[in-house]
Amino acid sequence: MTDIITLMTNSPAYFYTIVVVFSLLIGSFLNVVIYRLPKMLEQGWKSECREFLADELANPIQVNESPITLSTPSSSCPKCQHKIRFYENIPVISWVFLKGKCSQCKAKISLRYPMVELVTAILSVVIAANYGVTFTTLMLLVLTWGLICLTLIDVDHMLLPDQITLPLLWLGLLVNINGAIVPLHDAVVGAVAGYMSLFSIFWLFKLITGKDGMGHGDFKLVALFGAWIGWQLLPLLILMASAVGAVIGISLMVFKNHQREQAIPFGPYLAIAGWITLLWGNGIWSWYLSTLT
Repeated sequence: MTDIITLMTNSPAYFYTIVVVFSLLIGSFLNVVIYRLPKMLEQGWKSECREFLADELANPIQVNESPITLSTPSSSCPKCQHKIRFYENIPVISWVFLKGKCSQCKAKISLRYPMVELVTAILSVVIAANYGVTFTTLMLLVLTWGLICLTLIDVDHMLLPDQITLPLLWLGLLVNINGAIVPLHDAVVGAVAGYMSLFSIFWLFKLITGKDGMGHGDFKLVALFGAWIGWQLLPLLILMASAVGAVIGISLMVFKNHQREQAIPFGPYLAIAGWITLLWGNGIWSWYLSTLT
């Protein structure tokens, strides 16, 4: 293992090749998580509801739905149920050779699958280029992969699963025990301040309008970033996320007849703004403050 680390340190090309290949494989797995985790959660919630209501129902509901996990059932074409072979599941390459179609029924395979794999690889290389062959790089890669899942799950289902958010929050605190990114006390205060900032805004909005302005998952996502970047950069994160969210929200209403009452997920904007802040936040914040003086 020491020899491999030394080789990666001395040979950037080798290091980046390892990162690209491994992250493409991870990207393929992320597609599975993005698709299946919400279904797994839904099955779990239904099961809990049935157990809770078991004594109240005269005729208990019979359920024949097979349980879904990240490994079962095997991946298959949603149209013809063709079982996807291992060589049909090589990141990006298989999609290109199959011309974006199922090998059996020729149904279209969404472009999103290879795009997730490519984006995972690109963002992973950016992390590697900024932090080098370090333990911090590995932890930031885990964070980046988790944020990709959270972003697309929120886009699809308006949901930020605790199963991803909370472990990443605790991981941020562990990474900063020795001040890898920020001092531990800044990380702890950042996690608390991140959660309480949106929590306070949520309840203030609710008391004034009687409506929910955002989901509770957004509070935890900002707390997650607070644990990684500390409290000092949280204003920048929220400012960037709000600005992007406002621009996209207005654009949707103008160009796609999006109704004002229709909810828009805020998690993707927080995830993108938080990732950018993590890498370049200090420089951006210094530039922003300089424009105010």
